[in-house]
Amino acid sequence: MANHVLSLLRSVQSGTLSPEDALVQLKLSPFEDLGYAKVDGHRAVRQGTAEVIYGQSKTPEQILGILETMHRQGCENVLVTRIPQETADILSARFPVRYEPLSRLAVAFPAPVEGRGSIVVCTGGTSDMGVAEEAAITAEALGNHVTRLYDVGVAGLHRLLANLEPLMRARVVIAVAGMEGALASVVGGLVDCPVIAVPTSVGYGASFGGVSALLSMLNSCASGVSVVNIDNGFGAGFLASRINQMEGIQG
Repeated sequence: MANHVLSLLRSVQSGTLSPEDALVQLKLSPFEDLGYAKVDGHRAVRQGTAEVIYGQSKTPEQILGILETMHRQGCENVLVTRIPQETADILSARFPVRYEPLSRLAVAFPAPVEGRGSIVVCTGGTSDMGVAEEAAITAEALGNHVTRLYDVGVAGLHRLLANLEPLMRARVVIAVAGMEGALASVVGGLVDCPVIAVPTSVGYGASFGGVSALLSMLNSCASGVSVVNIDNGFGAGFLASRINQMEGIQG
């Protein structure tokens, strides 16, 4: 969409398109109404990234319709979250799609992006990797360099302490943990950058589907820790990208 607007401006500058005609095209651009969805064509202009498709509870046909619209708008690296392998196979038969089954995340119209800065994604345990991969792949698709440190939770703190160098170099750390969610506080007490805590639904009965980890992270005594919703790897990856690419800290 941003390329489309730039093309319109260049056409006006060259005299091949009148300002009035360009205005009409821009007025038609904000969204396209498909009946079941209103595809936000201005998202990339306003926020720098294309609209993300939350795939859960959408039919494959609905997702295909949205992707078709975004394809006409020239969108790349479109994220489709929370879809099963069967839906990914249907999408792949129509469009170029890269699917990661562990995270249930698809990237439609994948294109190379330069990885900037440094985001570290760490997990308390192996069982947290699905949520962590959703965060990591989201951040990578948005143009960030990501380092993964998995299974470094507080049950064996030496595993985390053996990976201090990438943590100290990070501009943002995403700490993903279930059970009691203590990883976020430990990481927050070590690094000098923002920490985004992601509670997961991993754990036994009294973890209450991630509520225990959520409350632990919200009550963290470490400074600089913020918390997203339970299992919200996408939200953490998107926010980490915003922080990592803020003006003045790009590298």
